Amino acid sequence: MDIVVSDIRMPGMDGLQLMEQIQQEWPHIRCMLLTGYSDFEYAKKALRLQAFDYILKPVNDEEFILSLSHAVESLKDEWEAAEKYDRLLYAMKSDSGVLKTSLMHDLVLGRTWSPKAVMEKLQQYDIPIAADESAVMILVQLGRQFSHFDHPSLMLMEYAVGNIAEEIFSEVMHIWHCKAPHDCLLIVASLKPAYRDSIGLQPDFEQLRRRKLHELAEDFRTQVGRYLKGDLALVITDWFPFPANMAHAYRSGLSSFMMSGGEEAGTILYLEDTQQACGTPMKSFETLYKPPTLIHLLESKQWEAARQKVNEVFADLENARYSREHLYEVYLLMTNAFMYIAHKQGQFAYQIDQSGFDLLHDQGMILSPDKLRSWACGMLDKIQSELSASEHYTRGYIIHQVQELVSGDLGQDTSVKTIADKVYLHPVYLSKIYKAETGESLGDYIIRMRMERALYLLKKTNKKIYEITAELGYQNPQYFSKMFKKHYGLNPNEFRDQ
Repeated sequence: MDIVVSDIRMPGMDGLQLMEQIQQEWPHIRCMLLTGYSDFEYAKKALRLQAFDYILKPVNDEEFILSLSHAVESLKDEWEAAEKYDRLLYAMKSDSGVLKTSLMHDLVLGRTWSPKAVMEKLQQYDIPIAADESAVMILVQLGRQFSHFDHPSLMLMEYAVGNIAEEIFSEVMHIWHCKAPHDCLLIVASLKPAYRDSIGLQPDFEQLRRRKLHELAEDFRTQVGRYLKGDLALVITDWFPFPANMAHAYRSGLSSFMMSGGEEAGTILYLEDTQQACGTPMKSFETLYKPPTLIHLLESKQWEAARQKVNEVFADLENARYSREHLYEVYLLMTNAFMYIAHKQGQFAYQIDQSGFDLLHDQGMILSPDKLRSWACGMLDKIQSELSASEHYTRGYIIHQVQELVSGDLGQDTSVKTIADKVYLHPVYLSKIYKAETGESLGDYIIRMRMERALYLLKKTNKKIYEITAELGYQNPQYFSKMFKKHYGLNPNEFRDQ
């Protein structure tokens, strides 16, 4: 209800009493009073109670409708103002989140700040962790259950994970969380003074602190699994002075993530427990390089054997302890093979599948073996489909590409070699297929295009002969004149004078 129209005289409670109660309980409601009494005292009390209008009986319909319309407009203005205020609050919160994330990135990436500047920013952004406080950093990696999400959905999941972290850890900790510069979430936490003081004098303070942190971390994982149906991998650093040692803590945690790979999903790793494992040698991933290699299979169009090779690589990944670096090695080798065969056939790999060749588009490619395998198999299918088209179509695409390149640039650098480099083919091979498709050698085509351009410039411009010579990539005007006369039977000056 937004508008109340009431008579002043009513049984049980008069209109002024009703209005007074409405103002106490629902101050947003507009009240309009109708009365046959013109006594000024009623009007004064109605105004004191902030009545929107005071209308005397008998009521004129037009006057009543007009008053009602004004009340509606007043409400609309109030709603619009409230909506603007809400939007402003939302924008301020959004901007605050961006600023906090930017500050976090600067600190963990080692940007140098003066202690005074850091203090000012911590206070300005309402970050609850005090400077010089002892803090711990938790790096959070979403499990495989989230790997199939698109980018907007993944951002929503990360936002939800951050909210759960805030709810769980805030029991005894101040926390600051955001998306890390690399592909994980980041939580920085410090003990709240009341809890720190309650265990601070105990001889086993460090054990109590770790026990509580572990309890909260387990609860965090449990709640994410319950509400978001996915698991987390957590790496927890040593305690450090905040914010001075944030960069060191982040590098240490990130290194642990890179070494752990997908096998650690669903676990909580403490850096203090894993430091002895840092010297463990990394095993070579032999399957990638065992002949026949993926490049050789693609080059000879042995599609089924190539598909089997990809499956063997990922089967070995599943049966071995691998790191994220191993996944990156697999990604690089397969990307190199796909690019090589696409370029050899005169195509750009990103035209076949853009997302897989840009880790900024999808960093999850090197975080999940399942996602990487799905991409590799899909890319293999696309390449087979593209490159199994008729030879005539493939050659036609190359010819079209070459002619566009030549038309766009007839300068000094335009040659069979430079054109071949731009379409990723050997100059001899390119010349051979160009001649076979057009009946004209590529070198002759380039010369013919230059001569046609020269003809146009001589006819349509006042450029000097030496200027045209330089524009077309010839260094010697005499040689240019000789070539022009060979094509048109006249030298450039004779052609222009006729």
